[in-house]
Amino acid sequence: MHLSVEDSTKFKRLKIKEPLELAILAPHKYEDRRLKNSIELDRDQAIDVSIKSIHKGATLTTIELYSHNLEIDLEALLFNPKPYMLRSFVVGSRAIYYGRIGLTYGKYQIAHPQLLKEHGSIVAKYKSALRSDALSRLIKKHITREYLNLEKLPSKIVDTLLNIHFALSMPSDEHTSDELYALKYTELFIYLRALKRSRRYYDAVALNSPWREWAKRLPFKLTDEQLSTIVQIEQDLSRSVAAKRMVVGDVGSGKTMVMLASALMAQPHRSIILAPTTLLANQLYEEAQTYLIDLKITLVTSKSSKNSSLQSSDLIIGTHALLYKELPQTALIMVDEQHRFGTAQRNKLNTLVSDGSLRAHYLQFSATPIPRTQAMIDSAYIDVSLITTTPFQRDIETSIIHRSDFTALLKHIEIEISQHRQVLLIYPLVDASDALEYMSLNEAAEFWQSRFKHVHITHGKDRDKEQVLEEFRDSGELLLATTVVEVGISLPRLSTVVIVGAERLGLATLHQLRGRVSRNGLKGYCYLYTNLKQSSRLEEFVKTKSGFDIATLDLRYRQSGDIVGGSIQSGKKFLWADLSEDEQIVASLLERIKGIA
Repeated sequence: MHLSVEDSTKFKRLKIKEPLELAILAPHKYEDRRLKNSIELDRDQAIDVSIKSIHKGATLTTIELYSHNLEIDLEALLFNPKPYMLRSFVVGSRAIYYGRIGLTYGKYQIAHPQLLKEHGSIVAKYKSALRSDALSRLIKKHITREYLNLEKLPSKIVDTLLNIHFALSMPSDEHTSDELYALKYTELFIYLRALKRSRRYYDAVALNSPWREWAKRLPFKLTDEQLSTIVQIEQDLSRSVAAKRMVVGDVGSGKTMVMLASALMAQPHRSIILAPTTLLANQLYEEAQTYLIDLKITLVTSKSSKNSSLQSSDLIIGTHALLYKELPQTALIMVDEQHRFGTAQRNKLNTLVSDGSLRAHYLQFSATPIPRTQAMIDSAYIDVSLITTTPFQRDIETSIIHRSDFTALLKHIEIEISQHRQVLLIYPLVDASDALEYMSLNEAAEFWQSRFKHVHITHGKDRDKEQVLEEFRDSGELLLATTVVEVGISLPRLSTVVIVGAERLGLATLHQLRGRVSRNGLKGYCYLYTNLKQSSRLEEFVKTKSGFDIATLDLRYRQSGDIVGGSIQSGKKFLWADLSEDEQIVASLLERIKGIA
């Protein structure tokens, strides 16, 4: 629909892009401007009056009125009226006014009645960047039955939206369930359609090398979800349209094997895996060398040889250093922990390895579970695979502890270390702060170093953090850190994580930290140390094991983010929809928008 310049300006002020978005700007109240024959005390109503007399005082002007529809005398009270207010009242005239009638000492009174130019209907009032009457006119112009039908909304939704904005009877103070459903449905329809329309399709080389025999020769069995994800990727890569898929796997779900199977499928063409840290790149490289023995694999980090040629490589695994290399043409790009890279970095990599009109297939991987409803929404823009199970049963005991439990915690740590296991302590800050009632990393260091031999310390600003983590993995007992270890390094001997000030972290972050332990079936312990006497968030976390269920819980506290406008961030995005509750609406809409161009 073509908008006039005037309407385009108003849309910008409202921060909307299309007329349908007007439909979800619901009124904040309604005014019943129909004339009635009975008084509704202490409720706003329209009155048909003649003005009998006006008495001006120093601060109060009293106007004597006679209401024809109510057949009563009443007083209009104007406190410190401005000249323009008084111009609305002329002795001997008759007009329709609107206001709230009260009864004081047996006399009917109405304070600051408003002169109505139009009456006889229910008028919706709006709060927005525009004046209510301006927005009302805009909605009346654009939100018509004809327009809503052209947008292919279900007839019941159309009827409900029209009734919200152009009510024929006085609505209740709260939205009905049908109204809430219509507003949520329309909002999600707008969002999903925008996502679908923003998706771009590019030509690519079709890839279809076999992988099943390789999977059978592995020394372990892939899980059903790993296999189904690999099959989905196989279908993506077999097309001559560049794949765009996000693989979200819970902590320890085995995404690496999915990457390796994908690299195998790309043969005889080249593939690249981009990792956020040298540590992760090294781990991927070691696993690739173990399980892809027939491929030539090259590792590229800031420490790699500057002159090494990549032309003969089948699989290149690297960090950001890849972005500063002369890269050969590549048919498949995989990005691990994709949220750790900016959009510009991901686009640059794609440009570096593309050849003319052909683009590389693109797979992104994340160990941060997202709510299933969010995954469904994302699927309008990018294909999504979820891996919710792990190759082995994880036994992690989660507990909330307080200062009174510290002696028992210390004993537990001593026992675990005596059995050649490792312990991780997460602190909220590196340095002391008066604003925080917990010890900082640096404050706690002396205590732990005086009791244990091999104590390692690192944090986000530590330039040597990757080296510290490697040394801890190989020979450490106790690691003091911030959330720098939230994602990534495999620590097979880590049995215990203690999170200080646990209530300060999001549930998804707590789950990532908990996921550092019990990586190989080892009995694990996660202790949530808090000074709060009670926390329903932490209590729910203790009972919830699945990362995807944790993500839904987290969403209830933080609300959803935005994909159309950029990256997903926490903070309320939707006016009406709630991604922790509205999965059914999303599911029905995904089917509906499939055929929308």
